[in-house]
Amino acid sequence: MDWGLKNRIARIISPADNKALMLAVDHGYFLGPTEKLEDLEKTITPLAKYCDSLMITRGALRTSVNPNYPLPVVLRVSGGTSIIGEDLSQEDITVSIKDAIRLNATALAMSVFVGSKHEYQTIVNLGKLVSEAEEYGIPVLAVTAVGKEIGTKDARYLSLACRIAAEQGAHIVKTYYCENFEKVVKSCPVPIIIAGGKKIPEKDALKLTYDALKAGAVGVDMGRNIWQSDNPVAMIKAVHSIVHGSNNAEQAFTMYKQLSQKPNQKPNNNKPNQKPNNNKPNQKPNNNKPNQKPNNNKPNQKPNNNKPNQKPNNNKPNQ
Repeated sequence: MDWGLKNRIARIISPADNKALMLAVDHGYFLGPTEKLEDLEKTITPLAKYCDSLMITRGALRTSVNPNYPLPVVLRVSGGTSIIGEDLSQEDITVSIKDAIRLNATALAMSVFVGSKHEYQTIVNLGKLVSEAEEYGIPVLAVTAVGKEIGTKDARYLSLACRIAAEQGAHIVKTYYCENFEKVVKSCPVPIIIAGGKKIPEKDALKLTYDALKAGAVGVDMGRNIWQSDNPVAMIKAVHSIVHGSNNAEQAFTMYKQLSQKPNQKPNNNKPNQKPNNNKPNQKPNNNKPNQKPNNNKPNQKPNNNKPNQKPNNNKPNQ
C-alpha cells in the first residue's frame, strides 16, 4: 500500500486506537432536505470538531463547510435515484476523480446493492472506482446499501455484501449492525464501519455503537442519530466517549443526559427564585394598604365629635 493511501486512511481511522467516528451528512443526495438537515451549515458547524471525518456530497461541501477547517472529507461519488423513484439501487458514479482531487477528498464513498436488480452495475462501478482512485492514492469506502429495506438484513447477507465489496478492492466497508455481527467482521478482510441507520432513541443508538465496536467494527458513520437528536452536541460527545473513550452504553447515556440537562437547569432554577422575589413586593403593598385604611379611617370619630347632641342639651328654652 502506497504511503499516500496509508496516510489518508490514517486520517479517517485513528492510528492511536484504530477507531473512527464519521459524521454522515450526505443524505440529501437521495432524500433531499432531510429533517434537521435543511440548513447544512447550521447543522454541521457545531458538530464538526467532535468527529474524525465528514461524509458529504461535493455540492454540500462547497456550499456549507468552511474550507479553512482541517476536516478530512469522505466524498460521496455515487447517485442517480431519489427516494420517490422506483429503485434506489440504480446508481452510477457521478463525480470524477479530478473533481474529488480538487476538493481534497480524503476518501471516496459509493454504494453497492448486492442482491438488487442493479447489483451488476454497482459492483462493477466499485471495481472501476477503486482502480482509478488508487492511481492517486485515494482510498474507497464501499457502502453495502440495502435500499428501502434498511435494517432487514441478517449476518449471512451482510457477510456476503461486505466480502464482495472487499474483494473488489474497497479499503473500508460501511454496513449495518445485526445479530451475530462477529461473523460479518471475521469474514471481511478490511475495516468495517457501522451505519447509524434510521433515527432511534439516544439510548438505543449508544448501545448500537457500543455493541458494534465490541463485535469488531472500527467505528461508526452516524448521521440522523446525532443531528436529529434533541441535543446533537451532547449526543456526538456521548458517541465519541464510546468510540475513542472507555465508556460503555450506560455510561455514555448518563453522559448524554448530564450534558443535555445542564443548560436547562439554569433557567429552571432561576425562575423559582424570581417568583418569590416578585411576590414579596406584592405582599408589602397589600399589607400596607389595610394598615393605612384603618389608621386614616377617622370618619367614625368625626361624627362622634359632632356636637349636635350638645345643642339639644344646651337648649335652654326647654328648661
